[in-house]
Amino acid sequence: MSETMVWATMAAMGLVTFLTRLSFIAAWGRLAVPEAVRAGLRYVPPAVLAAIIAPELLTPGGALDLSIGNERLLAGLAAALVAWRTRSALLTILVGMGLMVLLGWILQG
Repeated sequence: MSETMVWATMAAMGLVTFLTRLSFIAAWGRLAVPEAVRAGLRYVPPAVLAAIIAPELLTPGGALDLSIGNERLLAGLAAALVAWRTRSALLTILVGMGLMVLLGWILQG
């Protein structure tokens, strides 16, 4: 595939994504969305985030690892606790990443 084709494909997909999102924004004010749908849509971002993060925490080597040697799982649990208690995204990221690096260094070395 040529470089021009790659760039054209990326531009086309960006346009499709933009138009898809714009259609929902434009329609949102004109359509009466049932309250049950609105309530359900509030859970979409956490569900997507969980679907992305859970496999990384639970299957770091491609197989289920719930052991104490899984530094990703331990750091993820600590980060979840920090997020729950402080509601600070920055502190959650710093604690999770810092603990993952520290545990990786301790458990590997």
